[in-house]
Amino acid sequence: MYAYSVSKKDAISPFKIKTGGAREQIFYWRKHHDLHGWMEKRWLEKLKDLGKLEDPDLATFNCAPLALGTTDLDDLEAAVVACTLPKTVGLFFGDFPPSEESAQKDLEFICKARKEIEKGNVVYYDSWW
Repeated sequence: MYAYSVSKKDAISPFKIKTGGAREQIFYWRKHHDLHGWMEKRWLEKLKDLGKLEDPDLATFNCAPLALGTTDLDDLEAAVVACTLPKTVGLFFGDFPPSEESAQKDLEFICKARKEIEKGNVVYYDSWW
C-alpha cells in the first residue's frame, strides 16, 4: 500500500496517473487492511459520484490509484481519530488489528499528504494485493 505525490500535469483523473509520469512515494503501509477498506469505500463513492461504476477499466480496486483531496484527508483523519476505520477482511490481508502505532502512522501520512497538496501536487493512494 502506497501514497504518491504527483504533479498536476501528470494527474489525469481521480483514478489515473499519466503513464511514465513522475511520482514520488510519500508513504508506505504493509497490510493495513482497515485503511485499505476505507480507501476502497471512498473509491466506490467517487466512482458513483462520477457515474463510472460500470466502467470496465475501473472494475477492481487492486492496483487502482485513488486521488485524495483535502476533504478526503479530513474524513480519513476523523475516522482514524475516532477509531472508525471499517473492519476489513480478505485474502492476503492477515490479521493485524488497529493499534495506536498504526493510527499515529496514518496521521503522519495525512500530514505529509496535506503538505504535498499545499505545494500544488496531487496525492494518490495505490495498492497491490
